[in-house]
Amino acid sequence: MKIMVRHAMASGLVVLGLVTASPLGVLGDTGQRNSGTSQTTPQGAEHVQKAVLHELRMLPYYSVFDDLQFKVVGDQVVLSGQVRLPVLKSDAESAVKRVEGVKGVINNIEVLPLSNFDDRIRLAEYRAIYRQPGMERYAIQAIGPIHIIVKNGNVTLTGVVANMLDKNLAGIRAHGVGGVFSVKNKLRLDG
Repeated sequence: MKIMVRHAMASGLVVLGLVTASPLGVLGDTGQRNSGTSQTTPQGAEHVQKAVLHELRMLPYYSVFDDLQFKVVGDQVVLSGQVRLPVLKSDAESAVKRVEGVKGVINNIEVLPLSNFDDRIRLAEYRAIYRQPGMERYAIQAIGPIHIIVKNGNVTLTGVVANMLDKNLAGIRAHGVGGVFSVKNKLRLDG
């Protein structure tokens, strides 16, 4: 059963990113559990999804350089995405385990390689995208909606932007940063 949490909907994974005025929005799909007579209700699944989202948003090291996603399947939560710091992977799992109604967590989060080269690219990409005229509105949020994932010099942009112009502008700016081997623009449009 698909439910809407906060602002946007897509099949499959819950993705932390911007949607309208919220610093982080959600795309969601909840799975239903059928074990005997017990079954997760849509209201229970929605509660779990909102609680997991809240816990992930509150992680102290989560930033625009990380991409966290989750999927609620019955009483299990599957975490995925990519993070810069190893502690963020374990913190995300610990936070989700504390959510009422979650019986287990499958942690498929990838920890990106520690690299000064990638860190330099992250900073240059951030400046190129968020300081671009017309893109400042994305920078004023607690966690920017455009996530910049850098792995071995390859850049992937994830998150949600308001329109196709912003998506294209972010992609163009990302391509203009020196030292980048490739850029994948996976930004989604709001709504």
